[in-house]
Amino acid sequence: MSLLPGKNWHPTRAAFRPTTGSVSFARRTAETAALKATKAKIQEMKDEKEAERQRRMTALKEKRAAKEERERWARMEEKMHKKRVERLRRREKRNKMLAS
Repeated sequence: MSLLPGKNWHPTRAAFRPTTGSVSFARRTAETAALKATKAKIQEMKDEKEAERQRRMTALKEKRAAKEERERWARMEEKMHKKRVERLRRREKRNKMLAS
C-alpha cells in the first residue's frame, strides 16, 4: 500500500482459499484425543499437588493446636493444683469424646 500516483489506494488481496480440507478428520480427532489426555494428566498432577499441600497444612494446624493445648494446660498448672488440673483434663477429654 502506497500513496504513489497511479497506484491503487487499497492493497491487493490474495485469493480466498479456505484450509478446512487440508487436515483429515482422523488426524484432527487423534490430535484432540492426545490434547485431552495431556490435559487430564496435567489436572491429575495438579490435584495430587493440591492434596499434598492440604495434607501438610492440616498436619501443621493439628501440630499448632496441640502445642497451644499443651501451653494452656501448663499455664493452668501454674495457677492451680496439679490434681485439679488432671481432673479438668480428664473431664475435657470425656466431653470431647461424647461430643464426637
